[in-house]
Amino acid sequence: MRRKVFLFFLALACLSSCISVNVEEPKTPVPSNFVTATLEPTKAGYVAPAPTAMPAITATSTFVVTIDPNCQDSAVLVRDVTIPDGTQMKPGEPFTKTWEFINNGACPWYGYTIKFAAGDPMNAPLSAPIPDTLIKQTVQVSVNLIAPTANGAYTGYFTLNDPTGKDVPIGTEKTFWVKIVVGNTVVPQATSSSGGNSPAAASGGGNCKYSQNSGYVQQIISLINQERANAGLPALTVDPILSNAAQFHAAEMACAGKISHTGSDGSSAHARIVAFGYAPSYAEEIIYGGGGPQAAVTWWMNDPIHRDAILSAKSTQMGVGYAYYSNGSYGDYFVVDFGSP
Repeated sequence: MRRKVFLFFLALACLSSCISVNVEEPKTPVPSNFVTATLEPTKAGYVAPAPTAMPAITATSTFVVTIDPNCQDSAVLVRDVTIPDGTQMKPGEPFTKTWEFINNGACPWYGYTIKFAAGDPMNAPLSAPIPDTLIKQTVQVSVNLIAPTANGAYTGYFTLNDPTGKDVPIGTEKTFWVKIVVGNTVVPQATSSSGGNSPAAASGGGNCKYSQNSGYVQQIISLINQERANAGLPALTVDPILSNAAQFHAAEMACAGKISHTGSDGSSAHARIVAFGYAPSYAEEIIYGGGGPQAAVTWWMNDPIHRDAILSAKSTQMGVGYAYYSNGSYGDYFVVDFGSP
C-alpha cells in the first residue's frame, strides 16, 4: 500500500510542475500595399542622394480665331467723340482725335489699323492700331495730332485698313477726317439758296449754295413706306418738324462735303431734332451720300443697322431731307429722321 501512495503523489507533483505550455500570439500578415511611415535606421556612412528638381510646368493656352477669308468688311462712322469739325485750336497745340465706329461687316477686326491717307498730316503717325473688335461691336479709334503753327483751316484724311492694308469701306466712302481751324480763320457754314429753316440761321452766312429736290424727297418717302408694307408694318406719316431737321442736316453735310451724323456744331441727331421743336419718345437717323433715292434705299436695306431703322416698329413718323452740292464729295446728300412723339 505504501508504494502505491507514493506513486500517486509523484504523479500529482508531475502534473503541477512538469507540464510546460508555450503560447505564441498569431502574427498578423502586413498587406503588401501597406506603407509605413517609419523609416529604417540610417546605416553609418550612408549619404542620402540629392533630391532631383522637378521641371517647371508652364501653363499655356492659345486662342484661335477662324476668319472666313471671303468675309466682307464694312464700317459705320457713328460720331466724332472728340474734336468736332471746325474746332478752334492754338498754333502748335497737341490734341487727340477720336472717332467711334461700328463693325457692321462680316469680318472680326484683328490686327486692323488706322492710316493717314491724304490732306494735312498734322504730325499724324503713318498708322495706329485699332482695338480688336468683333462683328456688330462699337469701337473708338484715336490718333494723336499736332495743330499746324500757321493760321488757317486744315483737314486730314484717314482710312481703316485690314491686316493686308486693304481699305475698309465706311458706308459709301473710304476715308474719314479731322477738320480744325487754327487762329481766327472764319469757316463758311451751310446755307440754302432758297433760305434756311429754324436753327439754320444760327449757322451764320457762307458761300455754300446747294439745291433741293422735292421729287427726290417724295421718292425716298414712298420707297421707305413700301419696304415697311413688304414687312407688314404701317406706313410712316411725314412730320414737318422732322422734315426741317433732316433738311438742315442734309445741307450741312453737302456744304461740309462729308457723311456724318455729327453736325457742324458737334450736335447729335437727337439734339438737332429737339432743337427744331420735336419732343421724341423715340428717334433715329439714317444718312447717305451719292447715287439717288433708289441707290440710297437699296444700300440702307442691305445694311442690317439701317434696315432695322427703316423697319422699326417704334417709329410712327419721319422727315426726309435732300441737298445737292456740285462741289461736294458726293453730290447728293440724303437724311431721314425717324421718330415717335
